[in-house]
Amino acid sequence: MDNNRIHELRERLDGINGELLKLLSERASIGIEIGEIKKSEGLPFHDPVRENEMLDRLAARNEGPFEDAVIRHLFKEIFKATLQLQQPAGKPQLLVSRKSKTEDTIIRIKGTAIGGSDSVLVAGPCSVESAEQVMEVAASLKRAGVPVIRGGAFKPRTSPYDFQGLGFEGLVMLKEAADEFGLLTISEIVDPRHLERAADYVDIIQIGARNMHNFELLKAAGDMRKPVLLKRGLAATLDEFLHAAEYIVSRGNSEVMLIERGIRTYEKWTRNTLDISAVPILKQQSHLPVLVDVSHSTGRKEIMAPCAKAALAAGADGIMVEVHPNPPAALSDADQQLDIGEFEQFVREVKASGLYRQSVPVS
Repeated sequence: MDNNRIHELRERLDGINGELLKLLSERASIGIEIGEIKKSEGLPFHDPVRENEMLDRLAARNEGPFEDAVIRHLFKEIFKATLQLQQPAGKPQLLVSRKSKTEDTIIRIKGTAIGGSDSVLVAGPCSVESAEQVMEVAASLKRAGVPVIRGGAFKPRTSPYDFQGLGFEGLVMLKEAADEFGLLTISEIVDPRHLERAADYVDIIQIGARNMHNFELLKAAGDMRKPVLLKRGLAATLDEFLHAAEYIVSRGNSEVMLIERGIRTYEKWTRNTLDISAVPILKQQSHLPVLVDVSHSTGRKEIMAPCAKAALAAGADGIMVEVHPNPPAALSDADQQLDIGEFEQFVREVKASGLYRQSVPVS
């Protein structure tokens, strides 16, 4: 009796499988037609916003017995298979590629544009150490006309015994100083679980070099609607760098900036080796803004301004540099941080070079 019932149920499953196959084939045909239209009009094949909307609608209509997460997974695989049919043979076209979007991505945050015709300077201490320290730095940024303050609150360090940052207490200090002087904030977040809370304090989420391959963090940042600054890994190729950015953009967050911060080579006279060739290559291959961190890439104060000018000459959209009121007493990266006077001279030299692009005259 049971065997007969099993046979009957299996026949019904076979019939449903056939119907599903027919519907999947019909869906694929429609997807291919949509792909041909997108190709003719130069539109990107992948639309992550629409994909998320479809998944949300399907989850809302789900009455079980599958959990919503299972439904999302199943349909994401269907969407992925359809996307592969739409695209030309070979590797899928990256959303971060110039072939997907020819015009530059410009990220606008509270009146500051990153990418496009203007340059941007980002500066601040390696680590937020006290309210007084970050207030003094913020005041110097305001005087120098630098719109974005950086400061580390969560510090991934080589040694577990080194200063690890003040955590959310540091983010609060950073935001208070930025609000006092009308600056944007940027800080590194290392744990996906901290992103949502950190978004209350930072305007730009930084993903550091050591976390460039932290795929769960990249995906979580992609699920947010908050600009992301992605640093190149210590030994990452440019192809790996762009694919890391793709993890973020493919989740629907298109506001991503790339930053070259030097790569590890056999050279010992600088902290890292600034790959200046990465700037024009990234600008050619991707539509995302490209910045250069002259502090981590060189580790030498006396060459930071020349390297900043070289980066701008190569096409960089911005420069990041570290500044501290008293570098010898800094809790991290003491040797490479400029003091206030050195920082102000650095800004004057970079702006006077004629390579720093501003829509308003430099005072």
